Amino acid sequence: MIIKMYTTPFCKYCKVAKEFFKTKNISFIEVDITKDNKAMKEMVKKSMQMAVPVFDIDGQILVGFNRGKIEKALKVA
Repeated sequence: MIIKMYTTPFCKYCKVAKEFFKTKNISFIEVDITKDNKAMKEMVKKSMQMAVPVFDIDGQILVGFNRGKIEKALKVA
């Protein structure tokens, strides 16, 4: 399973999401859109929004940190 998380350094929900993945020992790729304009455009194309965090979980796009939806997409509890 490939998890890509689009973030910014000043997003509090991005920090919460990163901590969630770390406590569950789930690997993810973090992409800071403030440092990568191409990644920011990719994120907007996938999510149709400018909000972060955005998660791409094996092609399933989730916007915002919603623990229940993320757990369902990951098939973990």
